[in-house]
Amino acid sequence: MTIAAVQSKMARAAVGWGVRDLAKEAGVSVDTVSRLERGEELQPRTLAAIQTALEAAGVEFIPENGGGAGVRLKRGNA
Repeated sequence: MTIAAVQSKMARAAVGWGVRDLAKEAGVSVDTVSRLERGEELQPRTLAAIQTALEAAGVEFIPENGGGAGVRLKRGNA
């Protein structure tokens, strides 16, 4: 699953991270996170690093299922 720009924003909000926090945890630049959240295309390995960092923080990504893609916190992280 490829995460969408809005999912990145929602995930950061759910764990209380700013753009700088996510960039640090994912090992990418702040500009890279900003590009993702503007909807620009990133390399698959870069998206994977961002997704992995957010999942490690307790985020679960919900795929498009007729109601739109989303995020939620894993049980025990709320």
